[in-house]
Amino acid sequence: MKTSRKVMLALLALAVLVSAVGVVHSKYRTRVLFRELKALDRQIDEVDIEWEQLLLEHGAWGTPATIEAGARKQLKMRMPRADEIVIIKEQHRG
Repeated sequence: MKTSRKVMLALLALAVLVSAVGVVHSKYRTRVLFRELKALDRQIDEVDIEWEQLLLEHGAWGTPATIEAGARKQLKMRMPRADEIVIIKEQHRG
């Protein structure tokens, strides 16, 4: 065989080897990224469940009756008597 053919054959073998290593690396990265994607999908599901629970809790605690009961019990608040009510009128600037 001629020297130029040997060099060409060596270059082709090297190219095939580099290509094979590239394919293996690409497959490995795909698997790693897929695992990360699935972990993030699970995390999204957990956050969605927590969000739904918080919405339910907000709905339960956010009712006017619950807020009023908490204000009366914890803050010792009460409805003002008629003589305690002061009406403030805003003056318009002209």
